[in-house]
Amino acid sequence: MRREEREAAFADFVATRQSHLRRVAYGVCRDHHQAEDLLQTALVKLYVAWPRVRSADAEAYTRRIIVRAHLDELRRPHRRRERAGLDGHDRAEPAGPAYEDRSALRDALRSLPEQQRKVVVLRHWLGLSVRETAQDLGISEGTVKGYSSRALERLQAALESSGS
Repeated sequence: MRREEREAAFADFVATRQSHLRRVAYGVCRDHHQAEDLLQTALVKLYVAWPRVRSADAEAYTRRIIVRAHLDELRRPHRRRERAGLDGHDRAEPAGPAYEDRSALRDALRSLPEQQRKVVVLRHWLGLSVRETAQDLGISEGTVKGYSSRALERLQAALESSGS
């Protein structure tokens, strides 16, 4: 495939899947700004690897980049993490939850431990198989099943208590 064709294929992939991948990134990190950063990191890495990535595998490859980039950020010492440029000059986030966070389900998802939330997002929101979820998170299939089971029980209890 010629360079122009590869770049056109990459541009088509980004145009069609970008908003979905942004939602994936938000589901992983629960922060809109960090989700944008994760998505940009993933797309840069995907662009570099694009000649080697089959188009059928591109979305799974990008999801793995998003998850791994988030894990890398969590492992980075706090003093070395990026911070907003000017303290006191950035607009404060509006009080109360954002529109996307208002539903009872999203509140219940936020209450889950991080790994359980990631399993629920990948497994049930995105519809990945147990094997794909395990590969994306770098854990065993049995761990995915256990996290999923416990997370669904917690979500059901939270939704019942909220009256949803």
